Amino acid sequence: MSDRKQIILSAWEDREALKKLETVAAISEVIADLDEGKLRVASRENGNWVVHEWIKKAVILYFLVRKMEVTEVGPFQFHDKIPLKRDYDKRGIRVVPHAVARFGSYIAGGVILMPSYINIGAYIDAGTMVDTWATVGSCAQIGKNCHLSGGVGIGGVLEPVQAAPVIIEDNCFLGSRCIVVEGVRIGSEAVLGANVVITASTKIIDVTSAEPKELKGYVPSGSVVIPGTIPKKFPAGEFQIPCALIIGKRKPSTDMKTSLNQALRDFDLAV
Repeated sequence: MSDRKQIILSAWEDREALKKLETVAAISEVIADLDEGKLRVASRENGNWVVHEWIKKAVILYFLVRKMEVTEVGPFQFHDKIPLKRDYDKRGIRVVPHAVARFGSYIAGGVILMPSYINIGAYIDAGTMVDTWATVGSCAQIGKNCHLSGGVGIGGVLEPVQAAPVIIEDNCFLGSRCIVVEGVRIGSEAVLGANVVITASTKIIDVTSAEPKELKGYVPSGSVVIPGTIPKKFPAGEFQIPCALIIGKRKPSTDMKTSLNQALRDFDLAV
């Protein structure tokens, strides 16, 4: 591990090293390990998420050492540097046409991919469903037993290499057309209502107490979140801008795989 890491870090500083066979081999081995889940771009250590920058560097360098090639899938043709993921049957993954996952993404057994897209470096843990036209960007980390509903957009990140990827922890439910980008972390068992958009700068406002509490970049575990707006003054006047509202906590009686509508009905809402 330390040898591969050093080879990749050296090649990052000196791109001439990409001409060496040992460098290409080290990069290819790291991507293969990402594909198998032996490595991941971010992992939880002592309760905190840690980003492994050298692995992100290996992903970026992989694009430089690969050549464009044609891939034929029945009547479909692709022209890209990254091959498609294979052997879904051996891995115990259900894949519905036209789901596409790139090599170098890890997808655990028991995952269901409806027509969707998974980019290189992404990690999707067991029991998760990626629903129709949902996308999981490069290096995003998705936990166990999550449901990414139709049209959900999970942002990817390769550069800058120190930037954290989007992290969706275990047992989360993201409603249709949710967008989570720019390294935002969604705590375990959170429920995001349809059309919630959270970026690094989005105000996440907990309105469950007498006074609002503002957060950024993180949704606490078990939170139930809906889209909202807050006023902001501009030279042309005062206008409403988007925010995310935490309206309560997921109830213990609510099953982890409950529908989004049921979770919101607990708070007399339908979104």
